[in-house]
Amino acid sequence: MNTFLVILLVIFAIMAVVSLVRGIVAFLQTTKIDLESGGENSKHLMEVQNKAMFSRIKYQALAIVVVAVLLAINS
Repeated sequence: MNTFLVILLVIFAIMAVVSLVRGIVAFLQTTKIDLESGGENSKHLMEVQNKAMFSRIKYQALAIVVVAVLLAINS
């Protein structure tokens, strides 16, 4: 059981990092011109940023739950 939970923890941590990188890439693509002009591209990139950061928070929460279960099982 511990091995399965540790594997889940590693998967959730990797997914959190991937979501973070995707959000940062979308943030870097949003240029000052896009923000000032209010173009359609900036709205799309802002949506991508929000989705990526929300998924990062979700995966971090799942990783914390797995850690809590590991601590509960092993104590």
